[in-house]
Amino acid sequence: MKFTNTRLAFGSVTFGYLALLPLLGACNGNDISTGSESGIGGAVAGGANLTGGANSNSSGGSGTSTGGTSTVSPVSGGANSVGGANTIGGSTTIGTSVSTGGNLGTGGKSSVGGATATGGIANTGGTTSQPPSTSTGGSAGTGGKPSTGGTTSAGATTATGGTTAKPGSSSTGGATTGGKPATGGTATGGAATGGKPATGGAIATGGTNSAGSGTATTGAPETKPLGYGQATTGGGSVAAQQANTLAAIQALVDAYSGTGGLVISYTGKFNLASITDPCTQHTLAAQTLEIKKKSNITIMGVDGSAANFGIHIASSSSNIIIRNMTFGLLPGGGDSDAISVEGMSGGVPTNIWIDHNELFSSMVECAGAGDTSFDGLIDAKKGADNITVSYNYLHDHHKVSLNGYTDDDDVIRHITFHHNIFENVGSRTPLQRHGYSHVLDNYFNQITVSGINIRMSGYSLVESNYFENSKNPITSRDSTELGYWELRNNNIASPSDFTKFNITWSASDSTPTKDATDWVTTATYPVALGYSYTADKPQCLKDGLRKAAGAGKGLVTLKCN
Repeated sequence: MKFTNTRLAFGSVTFGYLALLPLLGACNGNDISTGSESGIGGAVAGGANLTGGANSNSSGGSGTSTGGTSTVSPVSGGANSVGGANTIGGSTTIGTSVSTGGNLGTGGKSSVGGATATGGIANTGGTTSQPPSTSTGGSAGTGGKPSTGGTTSAGATTATGGTTAKPGSSSTGGATTGGKPATGGTATGGAATGGKPATGGAIATGGTNSAGSGTATTGAPETKPLGYGQATTGGGSVAAQQANTLAAIQALVDAYSGTGGLVISYTGKFNLASITDPCTQHTLAAQTLEIKKKSNITIMGVDGSAANFGIHIASSSSNIIIRNMTFGLLPGGGDSDAISVEGMSGGVPTNIWIDHNELFSSMVECAGAGDTSFDGLIDAKKGADNITVSYNYLHDHHKVSLNGYTDDDDVIRHITFHHNIFENVGSRTPLQRHGYSHVLDNYFNQITVSGINIRMSGYSLVESNYFENSKNPITSRDSTELGYWELRNNNIASPSDFTKFNITWSASDSTPTKDATDWVTTATYPVALGYSYTADKPQCLKDGLRKAAGAGKGLVTLKCN
C-alpha cells in the first residue's frame, strides 16, 4: 500500500447508529483473497459501547498529544435532549445551543463507540432563496498551467434534477455527532474571484456566496445516480437473493455468470459493539468480497444490517451499485479497504454507484500500525471511471478516499461526490491525483489534517459545500505537481469567513504546495460535466443532510425548500 499523508490522531468522538466509521487508503494491485466472515453476531446493540483506548492529537507526525483518554458513556438521546457537554477532540463544544425550527437530539457526553441519540441537526427557520444557476461545464480548457480566474463563464442553467417528492420518513439510525446546531439567519459573502483565465478555457471565478437558512426536508429515493456515474443501473429488476455472511455473498457472486443481472439483499447483522479494542483489527487477516470480471450487480443492505468485511470491485467489473450498507472496523489494516474500485490487466471498472452507506473505523493510532490501522473507506484507482459517491456518512477514520494509487496513476478518472457527510476524519476527502472530480453539496466537519487534496494536474469543481471546524479543507500538497480547483458558492466566500466557521491552516513541508488560504479559484473546471443538477444552499446541508445521509434512512434524499 502507498501512503503519503502525514499521521494524525484525534480525541473522543461521537459515533452513529452502528458505532464508528473508516477512512480510505490505497489497495495494491494483487487480487485480495476472500475468507469467511468472523464473529457473526446478533443484532447490533444500539447502546453498546466501544473503547478506543487513549486518543492523541498529533499533527504531521510530531506526536504531540492534546487529547485525553477516551471515556465511554452511553447516551440517553431522545428528541430535544440537549443535556451534557458534547466535546469532540477535547476542545470543540458540540450541541450547546439549539437552533430554531427543529428538535435536536444530542444529549449526554460524547463517547468513543457509545450509542448516540438519534436525530440530527435542527432545521432552522426562515425562507429559502432559490439556488444559484449552475453552469454545466463552460468552455473547455486545453491544458497548461491554468491561473486564477475573474468573471464567471457563461453556462446553461441547470435542470432541476427531478420533482420533489413527498418527504419520506427517516429511520432512527442517524447519528448526532458533529457541529454546532444551526442558529438560522442568512450567511452572505462577497465574490471570491480569481485572475487570469485558464489557457483555452473560460475565465475562472469563485462565485458569490449566499448560504441561506431554508427549510430542509426529505424526498423520494433516487432511481438513478446523479453525476459521472449516471449510467449505472446495477442488477436492474431481477429478483433479489438474500445472504447474511461474507461467504454467502461470495458464493452468489461466484455462481453468477457475470451478465444478465444479480441483486443481493444483505441481511447480516455483525455486532460491531463486540469489537472492544479497535487495535486488534489490524493484526487480523483481511476479509473481502471479491467482484472480478462480473458486471450488472446490486448489493443492497437491509436496514439494521452491518458488515465487518470490505468489497473489492476489480478488473472489468462494471455497472455495480452498493447501497444501504454499514461497514465498520474492518480487519486487515493496510490490506483492507471498505470499498475499493480498481483497474487491473483484465480491464477497468466503470459506472459505479456508492450510495447511502455508513463507513467508519477509529481515529485511534495503534502500536505498530499508526494511522494505517485501517485502510481506505472508498478508493478508486488504476483507471476506475464514471463513479458517483452519494449520501454516504463517512466518519472516524484517518484516510478516507484515495483517487489515484500513486503520482504515476494518470489514467483519467471522473468522480462525483454529492450529499456526503465527512466528519471527524483525518484526510483525503478526497485525495485526487490526475483526473476530474465534482465535489457538490457535501458537509465537511472536523477534518484534522487536510481535506480535498487535488494533485498531479487534477481538476476539481468544489461547489455548494459546507465547511466548518476543519484544517486545510482545500489544498494541493505531497506530490510533485499541483492540482487545481474552481470554488463555486460554498458557505465560505472569502478568508474573512475562516474565523466564523473555525477554518485553520497549517503549512506543508512538501514542495510544491498550494493551500486555499486566499479562497480563490486556481483554474476553471476545464471540461463539461455532461449532466444537469441543481445545487443546494450550503446552510440547508448543515441543517438537514443528517436526515438523509448514511444507511438505515430509507434511501431518502435531501430537499431544500
